[in-house]
Amino acid sequence: MIATQRNRVALDAEMKSPQVQEFEAGLRARVIGQDRAIRSTAALYQVLEAGLNNPNRPLGTMLFLGPTGSGKTRVVEAVAETLFGDPGAVLKIDCAEFQHSHEIAKLIGSPPGYLGHRETLPLFAQENLDKHHTKDNPLSIVLFDEIEKSADALWQLLLGVLDKGALTLGSNQRVDFSHCMIFMTSNLGASQINGLFTEALGFAPSPGTLMPSDVDQKVYNVAMESARKRFSPEFINRIDKVVVFRHLTQCEMSGVLDLELAAVQKLILDSQCAQIVFKVSDEAKQFLLAEGTDQRYGARHLKRAIERFLVQPLANLLTTQQVSTGDVVLVDKEATDERLSFYLDNALESIAQIALGRAQSASSKADSRRIAA
Repeated sequence: MIATQRNRVALDAEMKSPQVQEFEAGLRARVIGQDRAIRSTAALYQVLEAGLNNPNRPLGTMLFLGPTGSGKTRVVEAVAETLFGDPGAVLKIDCAEFQHSHEIAKLIGSPPGYLGHRETLPLFAQENLDKHHTKDNPLSIVLFDEIEKSADALWQLLLGVLDKGALTLGSNQRVDFSHCMIFMTSNLGASQINGLFTEALGFAPSPGTLMPSDVDQKVYNVAMESARKRFSPEFINRIDKVVVFRHLTQCEMSGVLDLELAAVQKLILDSQCAQIVFKVSDEAKQFLLAEGTDQRYGARHLKRAIERFLVQPLANLLTTQQVSTGDVVLVDKEATDERLSFYLDNALESIAQIALGRAQSASSKADSRRIAA
């Protein structure tokens, strides 16, 4: 008997470290509506923090399935932004560029004696993997986007990487993947999923219509079955976690809209044109949601609506010098108009000054960090 009953102390195996809590909070601030993916990624990061990952395999391997526009690639970018402060700190492999077996040479390079040997650096060179390493985060993030579009030769290449955490290039150099977090995204089953949307919403749904609750489970079943048919069992078995993304509800799309509007505002404040602040009314937000909500295409349709109805008109105002630095532009929606209306509202000047001050402060801090580095 190891210990008596009264000597036992209950432990909380669900507790997360402060670092993991901060990491998860960073993901939740950047990704809307995909709690399952966030929890799975945070759990993987907790294992890394504890040092319990297998040293002979990648730090973690995840496959993201689900409908288009649900945020699969955005989660990977959010991981990079949370860890490195840069959503572009990802070695991204667009698998649509590797639909033929001979194109794998772009990843590992040509062997000695072949045309093109040593002319270009292979994408999987150690220098590329270690490009974004920092003292605090000596790890790499690799994304295989839309992996179902690649040739089978790419999956065969990945089998060794996922199993051994290493790869031999055409030049016989060995590349270490043991410090890599590997993400794969796939739109497998997209046509069947779109059929579920049509079945759930009808052929002419209103923009605000919500899907029945059982559609999420159907999406999960369709995506998993499509993955099992497309990928070999040995490939699936080497993946640490398969996450199926669900559709975004109308409420969650509203949260995505707020994030996208904040991104547009930051883009304006960081630009070389007049630094203005825009304020979007509730009526204007409802208009953007109505124009940008399509359950079949997810958040991508909303981005197109923002680009068409907000970004392009703002660009016209800036380039024609109708607004100048410090101005506040009110974006509204009149009942009789089919587009948004834009007004110069000097009564909100204090809002602009606060926003501009924050932008300048953030820029100064960023410059200080670069100088320190």
